[in-house]
Amino acid sequence: MNRYRLLAATLFLASCATSTGSPTAVDPVVTPADEFYQSIAALCGRSFAGKIVANTPASAAPDPFEGKALVMHVRDCNENELRIPFHVGDDRSRTWVITRRTGGLRLKHDHRHTDGSPDATTMYGGDTRTAGSGRRQEFPVDAESVAMFRAQGMQASLTNTWAMEIQPEQAGVSEFVYELSRPGSRLFRVSFDLTQTVPNPPAPWGASP
Repeated sequence: MNRYRLLAATLFLASCATSTGSPTAVDPVVTPADEFYQSIAALCGRSFAGKIVANTPASAAPDPFEGKALVMHVRDCNENELRIPFHVGDDRSRTWVITRRTGGLRLKHDHRHTDGSPDATTMYGGDTRTAGSGRRQEFPVDAESVAMFRAQGMQASLTNTWAMEIQPEQAGVSEFVYELSRPGSRLFRVSFDLTQTVPNPPAPWGASP
């Protein structure tokens, strides 16, 4: 009888050891923002040519993008920040800065002069307010940028929403899109062909070579 009691006790202890052992590892949740961020990070070190696919309404003033070579360079990448210079011809003043934040992403526009000093209107943008998707994220203008635009007399920009899209290759087409919109009054989109790279441009103004 003692032998059966010993066996039962042994099985009971083994069961306890199993149930109180290390918990099974759980894969981290990948959010749409994470998927979007990683899709862009995968392009790091490469540059792509773009073209304007929407620009309404047409401006009466000379368009700074018209007839210029448009190039995006996914230049600097780490797990929390992506820096993507956007070159317009010889103008190297623009860099898109995407950072991770709790619950989503932030987009800022770093504008510089040729000597590297910040433009009067710089580091404007906004944070995502919805989950978005792994293919599209939207960045409504934030309060800091609204205050800056007001100080600069840029009333039209107070309702800006920026968006970025990255589309996987389908039927030989893969693209990255940068978008600026204002409700009922403005739509600007630049599409970059991700199926072929172009030579990397010089460093943006204010950045190390």
